[in-house]
Amino acid sequence: MKQKNIIQIIILLFVIGTLGFIAYSTQQKIAAQNISSGFGFLQEESGFEISESLIEYSSFDTYKKALTAGVLNTLKVSVLGNFLALILGILVGISLLSSNILVEKICRSYVEVMRNTPLLLQLFFWYTLMSSLLPAPQEAFSFAGAFFSNRGVAIPWFEWSSFSWSYPQLKAFNFEGGRTLSIEFSALLFGLVTYTAAFIAEIIRAGLLSVSKGQWEAGSTLGLSSWQTIKLIIFPQALRVAIPPLTSQILNLTKNSSLAVAIAYPDFVSVANTIMNQTGQALEVILLILLVYLTFSLLTAVFMNWYNKKIALVER
Repeated sequence: MKQKNIIQIIILLFVIGTLGFIAYSTQQKIAAQNISSGFGFLQEESGFEISESLIEYSSFDTYKKALTAGVLNTLKVSVLGNFLALILGILVGISLLSSNILVEKICRSYVEVMRNTPLLLQLFFWYTLMSSLLPAPQEAFSFAGAFFSNRGVAIPWFEWSSFSWSYPQLKAFNFEGGRTLSIEFSALLFGLVTYTAAFIAEIIRAGLLSVSKGQWEAGSTLGLSSWQTIKLIIFPQALRVAIPPLTSQILNLTKNSSLAVAIAYPDFVSVANTIMNQTGQALEVILLILLVYLTFSLLTAVFMNWYNKKIALVER
């Protein structure tokens, strides 16, 4: 057996032994203080409401179902946020190389402001802006079929049951029909998207610049427009450079969604904190938080690594 393998085995055994010692010591101290341990509390009645949930939930449901609702809320904002951030980041990244000075300066200013301002401060800003400055539903302003008010953002929604579109309409003091996104969710989503998109834009810009100038000239020689050259020739090559750092930004957005607790959006961390305060099972709840975010990160990394290998150049 090679010396390198022996060293790795020794290190692995040391890590396992250390973790085992920590687990044993923790268990002994908990038992000495007569603190209950284990995950049996998950089957107890929660006794608290969650303001918005993708599944039916009430205060009579278990802590387990409350955590499930929190996980789904985190997934909702993470998946939608990453999708929108990628679109915005790609558009801004391409615009950073625009020959139009005004477009380039506006995009550059946006990137610099977003990247150099703390995300938590941005979330507070968007939440305050939406909750305080947006008008009442009766005076809501519309854009692309959506209505913006201090009750949230009402958007058209496809109803699968009737297989038709449902559009928001003002009835009395609020909107009915469509789907209304809460102020908390809207502020969190908007903050995460605009913040992460600024970093993605720089990654896309660097990826585009990594493609040799000859590729751009080849597109012009073929009679392609600038947009066609980017779409058909440059961008596919730039992706090979951009995917690894893009993976980090996707992971960052998912983990940054835990800041939702600051603006009262009931994500997984917010629900978990409530459960921890009610039950006193701090160790178990923190362990669940670690496992959930570790699972999110590993699944994202596996998918992005698969996609990176798929688009990689095959060397002969």
